[in-house]
This record gives sequence, C-alpha cells and structure tokens, in this order.
Amino acid sequence: MTDPAVDALRPGEVPAGLDLARLADHLAQHRPELTGPLRAELIAGGKSNLTYLLRLGDREVVLRRPPLGHVLATAHDMGREFRVISALAPTEVPVPGALLLCTDPDVIGAPFYLMERMPGEVFRTRAQTDPLGDERRRALAMAMMDTLAALHSVEPSSVGLADFGRPEGYLARQVRRWAGQLDRSRSRPLAGIDELRDLLAATAPEGANAGRIVHGDYRLDNLLASADPVAVHAVLDWEMATLGDPLADLGLLLTYWDVLGGSDTAAGNPVADGLGPRAGFPTGDELIDRYAGRSDVNVGPLHWHVALGCFKLAVICEGIHYRHTLGQTLGEGFDRIGEMVAPLVAHGLTAARER
Repeated sequence: MTDPAVDALRPGEVPAGLDLARLADHLAQHRPELTGPLRAELIAGGKSNLTYLLRLGDREVVLRRPPLGHVLATAHDMGREFRVISALAPTEVPVPGALLLCTDPDVIGAPFYLMERMPGEVFRTRAQTDPLGDERRRALAMAMMDTLAALHSVEPSSVGLADFGRPEGYLARQVRRWAGQLDRSRSRPLAGIDELRDLLAATAPEGANAGRIVHGDYRLDNLLASADPVAVHAVLDWEMATLGDPLADLGLLLTYWDVLGGSDTAAGNPVADGLGPRAGFPTGDELIDRYAGRSDVNVGPLHWHVALGCFKLAVICEGIHYRHTLGQTLGEGFDRIGEMVAPLVAHGLTAARER
C-alpha cells in the first residue's frame, strides 16, 4: 500500500538532505544490485530523523538520515537503528529488512542507512483513523500492544544485543539524558520544566524490569500497519532503542495516547492528532490491560513513567520547535509543535506528584 504521507516532488527536484549523485556512486560500489535511475522523495511525518523514499528503476527502498542543522548528541544514531532492526529480523517483532549502513558523512552530508520498503500505512491523522470505525480502531490499538509485548519478550542475548545498553540505572540516566538535551535546545523560558526534571531525578525508581529491549518512542504512528485485515507490518524509528525498563515505553505511549490524544491540544497537530480516546480509540487503561495479558512484565503503577514520558516528549517538542525557528525542519505542521510543551510539562508535574 502506498503511504499517503509521501510528498510528491516535481520531476528532477532533489529534496534537501540528499546528494543523489554521490549516493548513486556509493550504491554502485557497495550495493550494485541497487542501480537504475535514482529519484528521491521526502516521506512526511518524521519529527526527528529524515526519511526518504528512493526509487531505483522498478525497486523502492527507504533511506534514513539525521535531521538538518541542530543535532543533539547521540539522539540520531544511524548505526544504532540499523543494528537493532538487523538483530530483530528473525524474531516475531516486525521490522524492515536492513540493506546498507553508511557511516561516512561525506556521501550525502550525514550518516545514513537503507532498509526495505514495507507494506502498510502510517496512521497519524484523524482523516485516516476516523473512517476505520470503532471495531477496526480497537483491533489496531490491540495489535499495537501485542507487538510491544512481543518486543519486550525478546531476550537481548539471543539476538546479539546483550551489550546494546546498560540496564542498571537506566531510568535515572534517562532523566539526566533528557535534562541535557533540554539544555541544548533551550531558546525561550519554559515554566515548570526544571521543577519536573528535579522531581523525576529525586524519585526515579529502581526499575525492576530492567534489561529488556526498549524502543524509546513507541506509538501508533511509528508503525506500518493495515486495517483490512488489521495487522502490524513493521515497527519504525528505532533511533532511541536501548536496553532498559519497558515501563518507559508504556509511560511514553500513555503520554501520547491519553495526555495528548485525549486533549484538544493535539487537534490538527502532527504529533498526536489521530491517536487516543479523542480519536475514538480505546483508553490507555485498556491498552495496558491488553499488554499485561500478553507480557511477563510487572506493570504496576505507571505515574512516574508517564511523568518521564511527558518530560521526554516536552524536550523533543522543544528541540523540534528550536529547529523550526532556525528553518531546519522539513514537512508540514512543525509550526505548532512548540505549543505542546506547556501542557506536557503541566501533566508531567501532576503525574510526578502522584503516589
């Protein structure tokens, strides 16, 4: 199925962030089967790394590279994404086939990797999810949770990922990491965000479930899925994957789902417009129940993890807002992302204070 979010280009137009001549030469040298007239289109929707559809004659593949300009350290690691989708290929977790990793920034201006183009659609807007109806929306949400449970059930050492991260102290490190990212993205006053950071740092739990593969940004519109029949074909955007506490994935998912997806704040916003109860999907509690029934992870209270999700997403949105003010984002809808930071911080403070 064709992704409706692909931005069509005029004949001969090259999207920003690619050097097609150098790319063609690199492919001829390292993957000679990927030859033919080369055209590229930016795939809309990515809020961080940039994703392009490449057409090489009759074949289509996908290229991922870091964003233009202001890039946060460790946040856009192409090798990390490539490694994890390669490792998960033989498991029950659906991932695109990994084709080529290039760490040389001289080829297109940044490291990149190629992966197979997978079938399915990225469901991210009400225009896509409203026509599904209640039954298919529910089935799609439950398939999303089944896929997350499958990911968290993979033993890292069994797929060569035993050294993919440091599970001990993962949650405390997450707070420090995103606090650092915030400091590198500050461009305006942000009321309450430092208080939220300090609350999280002072109350970080031990992480009894540590040591699982964590996606780091798991949500409906990071999946390629179909609605008739309902199926998840691929999990995308692995740039923040590591070994850690799977409750971090659940907390961030609930942030997208109930905090943003349950609020008018997200109306028309590319981050959460087609997600959550406001868009006719099941509640976050129902999603967690589904996950708990298919996973051996001890779910327990998720207030702190939702607060972390709010902080993390607020920092991500602020970073995107900063890049937008510098003219370094590609695609539509980025002008409104900065509006989401304040409500995320407010909800995060409420969740962090819950016991």
